[in-house]
Amino acid sequence: MVENFNLQQIVEPLLDWFRGNARALPWREEPTPYRVWVSEIMLQQTRVEAVKPYFHRFTAALPDIQALAECEEEKLLKLWEGLGYYNRVRNMQSAAQTLMQEYQGELPADYQELLKLKGIGHYTAGAIASIAYKIPVPAVDGNVLRVIARVANDNSDIMKQSVRNKVEAALQKVMPEDAASDFNQALMELGAMVCVPNGAPQCEKCPWQNFCEARRLDCWNCLPVKSKAKPRRIEEKTVFIIRDGEKIVLHKRPSKGLLAGLYEFPNAEGHLSEQEALLWVKEQKLSPIRIQKLENAKHIFSHVEWHMTGYVVRVDELAENKSGMLFVEAADSQENYPIPAAFGAYTKYMNIRLGNEKYTIEE
Repeated sequence: MVENFNLQQIVEPLLDWFRGNARALPWREEPTPYRVWVSEIMLQQTRVEAVKPYFHRFTAALPDIQALAECEEEKLLKLWEGLGYYNRVRNMQSAAQTLMQEYQGELPADYQELLKLKGIGHYTAGAIASIAYKIPVPAVDGNVLRVIARVANDNSDIMKQSVRNKVEAALQKVMPEDAASDFNQALMELGAMVCVPNGAPQCEKCPWQNFCEARRLDCWNCLPVKSKAKPRRIEEKTVFIIRDGEKIVLHKRPSKGLLAGLYEFPNAEGHLSEQEALLWVKEQKLSPIRIQKLENAKHIFSHVEWHMTGYVVRVDELAENKSGMLFVEAADSQENYPIPAAFGAYTKYMNIRLGNEKYTIEE
């Protein structure tokens, strides 16, 4: 258990290791409060390598809190396109607006005040406070929980808030006041690069190898203990790429709920046969000329899985109707209409690319 383990011994070897092995990351080059905040929100649920180009584009387009607060929603969502979990960026904008109104446009140098902002929890508040302001408070994420569970051979369930609180309290006691930033980043880095989440840890590279209990007992694969989440709900969908020359059909999702306010391809519940799909298109007051069956695709959200099949449907002259559909130029959709990555398997049939894929090919 972490309470019975001498955590003080982790500090110096960890700091020495980090100062010799830290990755060069764009948000580390200039760790202003705003840049730390943006990076930490982006890194939630997303790999570092995927975040890098998004971070560059986002901070170039929205270089400060005022720009974020005033950004039009569709531009904001377009900058986030492909990162997923869009409420993250909506919450950021809401917090930025609060900062403009109540904090003179600055992130407060106060852990408790940071916690009051929308979308900022204990981990993000700890990261901003320690990395940007050098305040000695812990920042405990999944990487940190894993490395502490292993070094101390602690089999507590890390999904419980009480366990996270316990680890935060234990780290607070040993955190060096003059090296809070390095200490927190080093814990994260160790979990990302050495004591990794998937696969065997690289114990020979670990600064804690001489006193790690999981290594001594050869039980790393049992730690951390993490209670299983409820199984995801399966939803079947049929996705339609409806085209008339270079025009395609999009539909704006509702302002609340999953993928709120984003643009999607028209879709129907269930897996429709070709005849059912043609009937559905006709019910939308469109005149199908040709239909082509597409491959199946799957997209996983935190609580639901979409199992999709698709059709490209050529129609005779798109005309405005009252079904909530938008008729846009395919090239225009790439620049101006944020389409979630959930539909990424089908965007190739309209000759557009989403998120990082677009920039990787074009730049």
